[in-house]
Amino acid sequence: MENVKRSIAEMLLQIKAIKLNPTNYFTWASGWRSPIYCDNRKVLSYPAAREQVSRAFAEIVAARYPDAEVLAGVATGAIAHGVLAAERMGLPFIYVRSSPKEHGLSNRVEGEYRPGARVVVIEDLVSTGGSSLNAVEALCNAGCEVLGMAAIFTYGFPQAEAGFAAAGVALDTLSDYPTMIALAAEQGYVQPSEFETLAEWRRSPETWKK
Repeated sequence: MENVKRSIAEMLLQIKAIKLNPTNYFTWASGWRSPIYCDNRKVLSYPAAREQVSRAFAEIVAARYPDAEVLAGVATGAIAHGVLAAERMGLPFIYVRSSPKEHGLSNRVEGEYRPGARVVVIEDLVSTGGSSLNAVEALCNAGCEVLGMAAIFTYGFPQAEAGFAAAGVALDTLSDYPTMIALAAEQGYVQPSEFETLAEWRRSPETWKK
């Protein structure tokens, strides 16, 4: 699995799905300031990267959740990734809206599934874990049995780890922050002096540069 994590991290850095800038930081929608920005939608623009991610998802789901009957993508970033993995595995696909549809049936879960269906959730990025676990809750409320979640990348924030543990939801990721910054330092994406800045941010992202 460590080889997969390094390979995925390297690909994300190469296609600039992950951007590192410890000096001129980014500001997230939450207001947090960060030396890293992750946009896994870029994977979809590169056929080889797209193939790599869908294959890794299929392998991890088959190994960890052999009883999975349905894959569910979290809107909007994980819908395409989930479809590609489901197509590779020959499984049905559904997706979870961030909020109920405002007209028609007011669905949060879109697609065909039976009550009690065993579902693995596909996510593109886990940060604090709030929106990811909200999607899990929506699937449970819709009558699905959520076996676990697989995501492309996680920052590994303590609040996310605590949230998943409290919810009893297993999280598997194709790569993660420690793997990525170690590789970035090794391959010259960041200077040795910037490595500590990246590590410092990871320890307290909500207060960094405040």
